[in-house]
Amino acid sequence: MRSQKRLASETLKIGENRVWIDPERIEDVEVAITREEIRRLIHEGAIKAKPEKGVSRSRARLLHKKRKTGRRSGAGSRGGKKTAKLTQKEGWMKKVRPLRRRIKELRADREITRDVHRKLYGLIKGGAFEDVPHLEQYIEANKLRRRR
Repeated sequence: MRSQKRLASETLKIGENRVWIDPERIEDVEVAITREEIRRLIHEGAIKAKPEKGVSRSRARLLHKKRKTGRRSGAGSRGGKKTAKLTQKEGWMKKVRPLRRRIKELRADREITRDVHRKLYGLIKGGAFEDVPHLEQYIEANKLRRRR
């Protein structure tokens, strides 16, 4: 029976697992030993090819629908560095705007002079500070606050 299945799979150009043999014609198949006899049994319908098993797209469709509505996009689903999702320009804007806002507040509250504001503005533009606390630390360390 093994050689018949092998011959049938070669003739049908499919894998051995996909060869179907009619349970009522097993005796006829067992007797067949040549390729010609196997071809005849295939023609008669005693041996057939089972349909291919596919991969269901239903799960993929469901996930696609969820992603379209904005689900499944949390931190755990992201690849690459944190900066990979932002362009360099966007990253720069996110960093610079709060810093400029802070020195504007300090000048408005008269905590720093106009000259110090200009100096800090230039430093911010040059990328000297990472964030607002870093800027505050610099102001304290260099005693740039106006004395009351």
